[in-house]
Amino acid sequence: MRRRTAWTAAELMAAEFPEPRWAVPGLLSEGVNLLAGPPKVGKSWLSLGLGLSVAAGGTALESVPVQAGPVLYLALEDTPRRLQSRMGKILAGRPAPAALTLATQCPPLPQGGTQAVADWLDRNPDARMVVIDVFAKVRGTSPPGASAYDADYAAVGHAKKLADSYGVAVVLVHHVRKAGSDDFLTEVSGTNGLAGAADATLVLKRARGQADGVLHVTGRDVDESEHALKFHSERGAWELLDGPVADHTVSETRATVLRYVRDNPGVRPKDIATALPEIDADTVRRYCSRMAESGQLTKDASGRYFPVSPPDSA
Repeated sequence: MRRRTAWTAAELMAAEFPEPRWAVPGLLSEGVNLLAGPPKVGKSWLSLGLGLSVAAGGTALESVPVQAGPVLYLALEDTPRRLQSRMGKILAGRPAPAALTLATQCPPLPQGGTQAVADWLDRNPDARMVVIDVFAKVRGTSPPGASAYDADYAAVGHAKKLADSYGVAVVLVHHVRKAGSDDFLTEVSGTNGLAGAADATLVLKRARGQADGVLHVTGRDVDESEHALKFHSERGAWELLDGPVADHTVSETRATVLRYVRDNPGVRPKDIATALPEIDADTVRRYCSRMAESGQLTKDASGRYFPVSPPDSA
């Protein structure tokens, strides 16, 4: 049956639509989800772990309840042996879910890949998620004469047609730029066409303190949020930590910023971020502002920060 694409305003207001189907509630909804991060941050461990969790049902990230359903995982940079090793580590003796299908090759989406994935979805009508790791392997060549933005938008469009037609979450694993940015969306490698065409963008960044990563999330059907994650290397598992990100990263970050301001009174946040590249500029600005509000730092009219002078002893 062909999907309806036009209504009168009255018809649209009277229509009832089902809620979006979540592969991982609060994080991965039906539609195209762009999962980006720097090399070696753990994107593949995260996406494989999520695939195993959704295929088996139960919980993802050790705390998020998920409904079981078939999952297709295109591990296009892995070998079968490496996949077996990684899954064995994550499963830790638990049975491998039969609902997870893994493949190490797929044609580019415009040249047969879309049809191949569609054929699998036709055979698995209850499918909940498709993971493509990495997207660059299947995006195909750019249309002749297309701008970089249009080419990126069109590339994601192939995955979006699948997601919309079958009501599944399609996860495109991608990279971020080498240079950091105040806005995590602009860190996604490529033009804004990638994030613009995606329904949600998730950026996994390294963290300090108790957390090993921070997952920044924004999208059309998901509230903008950030989540602290911890990676358990001995079992290849990512864990979602309870509470605000600051609860798991604040102590070390604040201490580092405070030490720098004490040693260099009168600095601006951009100077701190340049001197402390392990802390991104947006985090530096937020923490300077919070520390000024809490009385740990003072700020002058020109935006320079100073350590709080200790009270005179009497």
